[in-house]
Amino acid sequence: MTGGAGYIGSICVEGLLQRGDEVIVFDNLSEGHRNSIDHRATFIQGNLLEAESISLAINTSRPDAVMHFAANALVAESMQNPYKYFHNNVCGGLNLLHAMVENGVSRIVFSSTCATFGTPDKIPIDENAQQNPINPYGESKLMFEKILRWFDQIHGLTFVALRYFNVAGASEKFGEHHRVETHLIPRVLQVALGRLPHAEIYGTDFPTPDGTCIRDYIHVLDLASAHILALSTQKSDFFNLGTGGGTSVREVIDACRKITGHPIPAVEKPRRQGDPPRLVASSEKAKEKLGWKPQFENIEVIVESAWRWHRAHPDGYSD
Repeated sequence: MTGGAGYIGSICVEGLLQRGDEVIVFDNLSEGHRNSIDHRATFIQGNLLEAESISLAINTSRPDAVMHFAANALVAESMQNPYKYFHNNVCGGLNLLHAMVENGVSRIVFSSTCATFGTPDKIPIDENAQQNPINPYGESKLMFEKILRWFDQIHGLTFVALRYFNVAGASEKFGEHHRVETHLIPRVLQVALGRLPHAEIYGTDFPTPDGTCIRDYIHVLDLASAHILALSTQKSDFFNLGTGGGTSVREVIDACRKITGHPIPAVEKPRRQGDPPRLVASSEKAKEKLGWKPQFENIEVIVESAWRWHRAHPDGYSD
């Protein structure tokens, strides 16, 4: 698993180990944390941009399948530094696919994103929606989706690309800790922990009921279960993952206030570049073909699990 020391990857590692799988984590720890890797997994520190590094790891471990999480994923940063996003997300991914083909590994589950759709024409967004990214992050993920199609056609590499929306929440052991934290829920909870003075609302003039962005929040445990189910898919496919419901920025902050009992002051700021007003998924295809169904659809339940982890780990991971 690439990126297995990151937020989503670490919880997928946990889920795979719980069902009895052997897991090898390949991560350069630039974004992930050594202490977020379950001690039962094998860890290889390496960089996807170093072709020999990933080739040796694949050749040595001979995995039955690969889960590919490793990527840079900050929309705003991608608007400032597109080179970094195309270089890391596309070139690193190509090195991984080449190593897989060279070593006879023919199955991959790819962590894609709803950002490939850009500003959608209709809500909820299904798999047939037009993909028109409005930031380099989304474009880099779409480019890799197209590359996967060709590797399937030419090399017989079976892939499942999971396009998911806003991930939140935590398991009992592992949670969300980014060195540069931009995600709404952990930042709002840091206010309740006394680590930040206030929450920030970027844009209050969107065409939504309360003027703030609406996103489809999916619990990280539900996301992990979808990745595990995708391993058994026999043919290449794409799936959108979400709850099918949307929660605005103001509603998320209100949920955090309720769960934490903290007033959580909020400051309104201008819109950020590249933010669509509303992103909500249709997951009907995933439910039908993968047998997947989200178990944690209520935003307060998602926030509560995140709050429990952040209270227990106010400084995140120690490494």
